[in-house]
Amino acid sequence: MIFDKYTAKQTAKVLLQINAIKLEPETPFTWASGWKSPIYCDNRIVLSFPAIRNYIREEMGKFIEQHYGKPDVIAGVATGAIGIGILVAEYLGLPFIYVRPEAKKHGRQNQIEGFIEAGQNVVVVEDLISTGKSSLNAVKALREANTNVKGMIAIFSYGFDIANSNFEKEQVNLHTLSSYESILEEALETNYITEKQQDTLSIWNENPGQWNAI
Repeated sequence: MIFDKYTAKQTAKVLLQINAIKLEPETPFTWASGWKSPIYCDNRIVLSFPAIRNYIREEMGKFIEQHYGKPDVIAGVATGAIGIGILVAEYLGLPFIYVRPEAKKHGRQNQIEGFIEAGQNVVVVEDLISTGKSSLNAVKALREANTNVKGMIAIFSYGFDIANSNFEKEQVNLHTLSSYESILEEALETNYITEKQQDTLSIWNENPGQWNAI
């Protein structure tokens, strides 16, 4: 679920401006999964633009306060959301932790880095949602540490049906600053893409695993 239409539009605008999101239907990217994709998102670029990163942290921070009050801890999902998570925690004056994809093989063998206690309320910050697998893996680790995960906040989601199903199954509330639809609308409005390219991007989103650029 996106925050609101205005925030979704503004977020889409800045992500396109700084090329955090690239749309290239004719020369698709190849994801680590092997999928061919006409879109590529790297929200870590946000950290290099002070005005935009402040906008992101403030929107996330205000939303958390309005919907969850002040949790005890903000958790970032490693590695992409560590920077954004720290910014949000700083804005709210809260402790910060981050969650690795898996426990370390050495030292204390932590999966959760930072100080956390059982029973604490946690809001998880993520930079991007694709299938939701890695994001929900972090939630699982936090729940196994007996914390109360209130919800997850992300900058952007591809809006895949599989992600919606995964979050619903795990009963995790997800909100995002912007959405795939908002990105396409803003890109078309600003002539970043044509209507034909918008159609291609929409078709890909419906079945990304089977999409062929040719």
